Amino acid sequence: MTRSVFRFFSRQTSQVELVGQSLYLRFPRLGDYRAWADLRQESRDFLQPWEPKWRPDELSGSAYRARINRYEQEFDSGQSIALFIFQRGTDALLGGITIGLIRRGVAQSCMIGYWMGEKHAGKGHMARTLDLVIPYIFGPLELHRIEAACIAENMRSISLLEKAGFRQEGCLREYLKINGHWRDHLMFSLLTSDVDRTKTTS
Repeated sequence: MTRSVFRFFSRQTSQVELVGQSLYLRFPRLGDYRAWADLRQESRDFLQPWEPKWRPDELSGSAYRARINRYEQEFDSGQSIALFIFQRGTDALLGGITIGLIRRGVAQSCMIGYWMGEKHAGKGHMARTLDLVIPYIFGPLELHRIEAACIAENMRSISLLEKAGFRQEGCLREYLKINGHWRDHLMFSLLTSDVDRTKTTS
């Protein structure tokens, strides 16, 4: 995997930053609103088939502020970590990834979800993002299992997960309401032992 740098900040300076060779991930800020809204709007037709149905005010400033507040609350409670993906050098916003449903105790697991702007898709950015996020989850976060669910028709996402080492475990019936409809999802997982096995055999 790509060598990465983990940085931790106080609440005032946005908590987490993961830095790779060509991109970096950090906690969303209010100042990211315009870039986020523009990228989401121009990618709407590309993203909507794979996401919950957008509300009428989805891209409004007030909805974005509420989103940031929710991100901060979930981060502070240890439930979730939302990160925006930026291109190094240009600081262009590429997309986002969330480490959500963080469960401690006997589970020590999380669920990842991600999106990429249409004009940035198919260029390897999300694969490089996973190269940063997976070591962070298994390293500093000390989790044991990463889960990801995707619609069976989303071949791009399935290919991404399989190349990252995830294994398909089964199908969850009507798991999430996507674009206004309850959709079956394929469940994928990656364990710390999967990564250790890859290192041993490489």
